[in-house]
Amino acid sequence: MGDTSFPTVGRSKDDLLAELADLRRGDLDWRAGRAFSLVYHADEPELEELLHAVANEFLHENALNPFRYRTLLKMETEVIDFAKDLFGAGAGSMSSGGTESIFLAVFTAREWARARGNGHPTLVCTDTAHPAFAKACHYLDVEMIRLDHGVDGRAVPALYDEAIDERTALLVASAPCYPYGVIDPVIDIAAIAAEQDLLCHVDACLGGWMLPWWERLAQPVPSWDFRVEGVTSLSADIHKYGYVFKGASTITYRDRDLFQHQIFMYDSWPGGLYASSTAAGTRSGAPIAGAWAAINHLGTDGYLRMAARVLDATTRMKAGIEAIDGLAITGEPDMSVFEFGSDVHDMDAVCDQMDDRGWNLDRQQGGLHLMLAPGHDRVVDEFCADLAASVASYGEARGTDHVYGGVVE
Repeated sequence: MGDTSFPTVGRSKDDLLAELADLRRGDLDWRAGRAFSLVYHADEPELEELLHAVANEFLHENALNPFRYRTLLKMETEVIDFAKDLFGAGAGSMSSGGTESIFLAVFTAREWARARGNGHPTLVCTDTAHPAFAKACHYLDVEMIRLDHGVDGRAVPALYDEAIDERTALLVASAPCYPYGVIDPVIDIAAIAAEQDLLCHVDACLGGWMLPWWERLAQPVPSWDFRVEGVTSLSADIHKYGYVFKGASTITYRDRDLFQHQIFMYDSWPGGLYASSTAAGTRSGAPIAGAWAAINHLGTDGYLRMAARVLDATTRMKAGIEAIDGLAITGEPDMSVFEFGSDVHDMDAVCDQMDDRGWNLDRQQGGLHLMLAPGHDRVVDEFCADLAASVASYGEARGTDHVYGGVVE
């Protein structure tokens, strides 16, 4: 990236759209099923057309003042009600994504702790917890106590018990964690929190809008939501397996009293009362409307249909990978997210070969990472054939970095 001067003369619509079309040729092609993160594509043209129409309708609407946009107020209230019903929550709000939902959960825990006289609270989590917890702690002046994961990739409850002291406010569990796709022992961690009169947050940003349907498809799902005594808050992204465009997430709480700590109100200025339940003030109406439309369009039957496709893709993909000599799935993933690696093959070099074949895999320290969506059921055989060929023909690795987030200048 170089220095670009501010444009002195405006350009035409056609000129700009032509440049965008040219630039887009190098972007991620998520519709073809060759990408395994960032976009969760439902692979249903009717839903995609609906979302485009809804986004266009609400592109300019501002959810800062919902009483000026009562349609948005109605839709957001209903989306929150859908989430409360799905997870068994008592209160909650929408946010722009998992990072903001996690930020709000940590903020709420900090305010809850301060109200009880704990001015310098700590958060206890496992090293597989999403980096957004570290980010939230950094911004909010909360100390993060980071624990090692067990041999199965899951959190170790006994380590939480040992880490608790008078400053502890919040225990964190993942459902599932991003790196390995395994669900932490939420029952045990939440029980420790309840016994010590602490908060317990379940990060289900990844699994929240899939696990209810996974369970109904008779898959073994460890208990993870508000049915577990001691769970006090839960984050779940609609723009993942809820199949809406970015950014739409939910942060929900067991009861409204705890949720009150998330709300900010301010009237010490000439402009009138400012009140917000999220970190953002101005919010685009499009993700709210998109989430409402996607949930109502799919319904329970649609989400079960999507989940069945993901389950089929997951089952066949895991079998295909493990049939390749020297490759293995890391641990025993609980959902459609997992890592695979090797003790004998250079996985970075293998990934270079897959890149050359047009696949977009995510690299981790221990191997390669997949998150499967409905459209991946169409490409399993082709993927596994290319992976086998890549394993058989790789050379020296090109030294590509393992990157999850953005690049900072």
